[in-house]
Amino acid sequence: MARFLHLSDVHLGFDRYDNAERTKDFFFAFKDALEKYAIAESVDFVIIAGDLFEHRQILPATLNQAQIGLELLQKANIPVLAIEGNHDNLPYGTRTSWLRYLADSELLILLEPNAEQAYDLWTPETRQGGYIDLPCDVRVIGSRWYGASAPKAILQLADSIQHLPDPPTYQIMLFHHGLEGQISRYSGALKYDELRPLKEAGIDYLALGHIHKQYTAEGWIFNPGSTEANSIAEGQDQNPRGVYLVALEKGEIQAQLKRDYYQRPIVRLKLKVNKRQTQEEVEEAAEKKVSEEIYRIKEAIVELRIEGQLGFNRLDINVRKLRQRLHEQSQALIFLLKYEVTGTEYESPFPKGGEPPQREEIEQQVFEDLLSANTRYQPQAEPLSKGLRVLKQQVLDSEHPSVLYRFVEQLLTDE
Repeated sequence: MARFLHLSDVHLGFDRYDNAERTKDFFFAFKDALEKYAIAESVDFVIIAGDLFEHRQILPATLNQAQIGLELLQKANIPVLAIEGNHDNLPYGTRTSWLRYLADSELLILLEPNAEQAYDLWTPETRQGGYIDLPCDVRVIGSRWYGASAPKAILQLADSIQHLPDPPTYQIMLFHHGLEGQISRYSGALKYDELRPLKEAGIDYLALGHIHKQYTAEGWIFNPGSTEANSIAEGQDQNPRGVYLVALEKGEIQAQLKRDYYQRPIVRLKLKVNKRQTQEEVEEAAEKKVSEEIYRIKEAIVELRIEGQLGFNRLDINVRKLRQRLHEQSQALIFLLKYEVTGTEYESPFPKGGEPPQREEIEQQVFEDLLSANTRYQPQAEPLSKGLRVLKQQVLDSEHPSVLYRFVEQLLTDE
């Protein structure tokens, strides 16, 4: 029996939120998953199906994180087999990469086909090659990041696999690409029939990466998802993902998705508002919502989505200041405020036919519509609109500002 751990999309050096603590989360997730499900489980080997790093060019701290995790496996005599992904593949115009650096440092085995998409046996002397036969009766085959040319590359790789020496009992292939139908709004995913040639070439376990959710297909295609969430939409509740602890025995594959390791909690909240609420009431409702959830959002990544129809101009709320206030209140690591509301607009129709309305009538109706769209002024829209017409005339008559202020004060007091 052979046992191994399948990871993908580790994304060390993730910096999308410009938050140092969030960047560390990806290292902690990687390290904890290795300790719990590779070292503690005494697996025969570990595979990383692309995107160990978030970027092709990395900071020293990110390289150090990778080295720490890989050195743990090295001390446990667990080999690591990896391929490049779209985030950390060979930079254009260069001849090396940070994955190659780690391979030359004997911390992992980077499996790559040659320039003709053919496979050479990996050797410890050169630390290069496209496949390796392990003592546990498993052959592991690598690949590169192919992007849009993946369907054509698969045909070439499948042909090359068929020309390899007779394989051990199991053949595993690492491939960084997505399968069609797994997530929406993703163009370029491969159809199942485009992957089928690899099965026909003798692949027993296709270890995928690239899509950040867990899925399997037809009993031989496995994608664990990212080790840590790359966005608010990748929380475990909506998007199960993790690492696969796999056992190969008697021609069968037993792949268990493991998720019980360090991950930053993600909490998504929703607040429904209506046009009867004032601006102050909406902001108070947001603060109350955060207060009610404070027990589970401290130090988490939090999203509050405000939805509905407002009874005032949606721009009256300073979203930036409200987000800052809620962030401080929540004590969350990251607080995202999604302000997806619509304002209320009135447009009174004028009767068709006959004489067109007088200018004064049009002005009166415009003022009344504007006031009716605001919850605060809606009940007094008609008298206030008449007052605004008077105020307009006073401005045109060049009344002194003190007179205008007294008039407005009286108008609002009478309200």
